[in-house]
Amino acid sequence: MDIIMIRHGETEDNVKKVYSRDDTILTEKGIRQIMRTKELLKKYDYEEIHYSPLKRTVETLNLLGLEGKEDIRIREINFGIFTGKTFEEISNTYPAETKSWIEDISNYKIPEGESLLDVYERVREFLEEICKIDKNVLLVTHDTVIRLALCWVFDNPAYFYRFKVDNGSISTITVDHGFKYIRQKQ
Repeated sequence: MDIIMIRHGETEDNVKKVYSRDDTILTEKGIRQIMRTKELLKKYDYEEIHYSPLKRTVETLNLLGLEGKEDIRIREINFGIFTGKTFEEISNTYPAETKSWIEDISNYKIPEGESLLDVYERVREFLEEICKIDKNVLLVTHDTVIRLALCWVFDNPAYFYRFKVDNGSISTITVDHGFKYIRQKQ
């Protein structure tokens, strides 16, 4: 089975470089990215579609002309008190929290938010559940979720920073007889 993951198009918050979970919308560039992705997606076969409930992923899904099942487990990380701020603003406003976050980015739970490991656990649970249905599945989701799904291939969330996921990109994991692979479609 294949797990095909699309990251939403560029958003206003991506441009501003703010940590966002709120309902930011796609930019014109983001819309163009998704229209290009729509053409690439024709090479893929999938039987189910799941998407994050956030506005930017719903907008992406609509631009792709698709419908699917909403699932909160593949929503973006909850940045809590960091939401809507740039790293510089976070550093200036919350210096102690920023220090703790940098020192242990995987385990540090952002006040009123989540840790990276919290998100990994919900993404892992979701992926293991969809593997039981053994159908090709398309996900419309977020950078953090896709990177953690790629970490799941190695059973190691510490690999998070070894992956880069561009807006509008397609990433694929193949699961075959219990083995997991990252694939690139030709």
